[in-house]
Amino acid sequence: MDTERALEIIASPNMINVTCDGVPIYIQHVNKNESTARVYPLDEPHNDKEVSLSNLTEH
Repeated sequence: MDTERALEIIASPNMINVTCDGVPIYIQHVNKNESTARVYPLDEPHNDKEVSLSNLTEH
C-alpha cells in the first residue's frame, strides 16, 4: 500500500477493510519517512505494532 492511500484510509469516516499478512487490522498512524504504519488486529487492540506499508492490503 502506498503512503497516500494509508493516510486516506485513516482520514476516512468509513471502516475500510485492510489486512496485514492476512489479518484484519486498524491503522493508527502512518510514518511517511519510514514507509511504516502503527497497526493493531481488530480483535486485539492492545497488540499494536509497527509494520511496513508494503505488508498492508486493502480489500
